[in-house]
Amino acid sequence: MIAIGRQFGSGGREVGQRVAQLLDINYFDKQLLLEASKVSGIHPEMFEAADERTPKFFPSLWPLNLAMAGSTFMGETSMSDDQIYKAQCQVMKDLVDRKPCVIVGRTADYVLRDYCTVISVFLHAPIDDRVRRIIDRGDCDTREAAEKRSDKMNKLRAEYYNFYTDKLWGHAESYDLSIDSSLLGIEGTAQLIVEFVKRCLG
Repeated sequence: MIAIGRQFGSGGREVGQRVAQLLDINYFDKQLLLEASKVSGIHPEMFEAADERTPKFFPSLWPLNLAMAGSTFMGETSMSDDQIYKAQCQVMKDLVDRKPCVIVGRTADYVLRDYCTVISVFLHAPIDDRVRRIIDRGDCDTREAAEKRSDKMNKLRAEYYNFYTDKLWGHAESYDLSIDSSLLGIEGTAQLIVEFVKRCLG
């Protein structure tokens, strides 16, 4: 199983998809939320709202009628971010039981560390490269907006990762491999990861 952490705008989704293609394995990022909602019966909007965001312990308990899509849990009146996270973690385990896969983000490296063999990768890139990619894919129209979006998303991802793990998001020692994706581009970075994985697994 390959877990990819990434700075916003560094190409994590594209690299992850290409790695999965090259190795003929499954790929999950946002799809993981849909899988989790199907298995748990929790409304997918709840997973989306809690996706890679630190729990908000007091005000963010969700009403049952929003949380449960057509299900009734006796005695339950709310669904916490922690319960949503636990449901997502279980789905990750179920997914790797089916077939090897690439999972982008969502603390997959930590969740599965004692469950299966995990190769963890972190992708980063200079701000100019990230801004260009953010604008090119239509997330923002200006450099200023792209920089602000990148800073915000990276802060949220760092807080989420640091909260749920005993490691530090983006720090080289937290991963098996850390790569500047601007140096080799999407294809070159994907091929480097594939070669690294093959060497690690013998």
